Amino acid sequence: MADRAWAGTTFGTGWMHRWLIAVLRWMDIRLLYAFASVFVVPVCLVLNASRVTAYRYFRHRHGFGRLKSAWKTYTNHCLFGQVVIDRFAMYAGKKFNIEVEGFEHFQRLSQAEDAFLQLSSHVGNYELAGYTLLSDDKQFNALVYFGEKSTVMENRDKLFVDNHIHMIPVTQDMSHVFEMNRVLQNGEILSMPADRFFGSEKSISLPFLGAEARFPLGPFSVATARGINVITVHVMKSSLRGYKVYVTPLDYDKQAPRREQERQLAAAFVNELERILKMYPAQWYNYYEFWQS
Repeated sequence: MADRAWAGTTFGTGWMHRWLIAVLRWMDIRLLYAFASVFVVPVCLVLNASRVTAYRYFRHRHGFGRLKSAWKTYTNHCLFGQVVIDRFAMYAGKKFNIEVEGFEHFQRLSQAEDAFLQLSSHVGNYELAGYTLLSDDKQFNALVYFGEKSTVMENRDKLFVDNHIHMIPVTQDMSHVFEMNRVLQNGEILSMPADRFFGSEKSISLPFLGAEARFPLGPFSVATARGINVITVHVMKSSLRGYKVYVTPLDYDKQAPRREQERQLAAAFVNELERILKMYPAQWYNYYEFWQS
């Protein structure tokens, strides 16, 4: 798994994050976008191996030509920089124009008695879903990486506290598993990423954008073990100050054998992720060799 390793933490130190939040309280966000595109992104492209994996993603998974793949690699890093800036802009009190497609699916499940699972992936800006998909009926619980910077976690706490959102850090002692079981028993909402490995390396291989790729089995196993409903949510940047949220139910045969349920659910997730990436190819932010080939 060494080639699939991910630090799981936002770049920069605590004082850098606090400085950025302070600046964003008065600065036009477009100025930071421009600064990142001209000065930060070119340096990152030179120093980081992410340029190689991003280029291969555009060249082999989307079939773009060499020049287009190179340009898309640059724009991909620019968009990722904007997503990070937008996250800190939210901490600074900035607002974005957010359109939601399929909110009725989230609303229907949040008003029912049973728990449900909300799956995410590392495309777009999923954190904004925490400020958009709000439920007055259920506690929302998000599985998050334990090693994230304290400034990021503190600001998430401040913004999430009024939104019925509770964060469950992934820990080495696996105590998060007991917390996940508790929230599902209580009929609450559990949010999990379904495109990166946390702890367990159990996986399921499926065709994804033309080649086999491994996805963590855990999220699909959690859902099928209890036969709960599942939705996937993608929050995609649609303009300088706008995002579009896609809420999609994932269907699977709850009467089928357990392994078949897992495969059906995983396939439904992968199909939806593929649909989103065909619309927003430049917003893929898994910077490692994701595909087995």
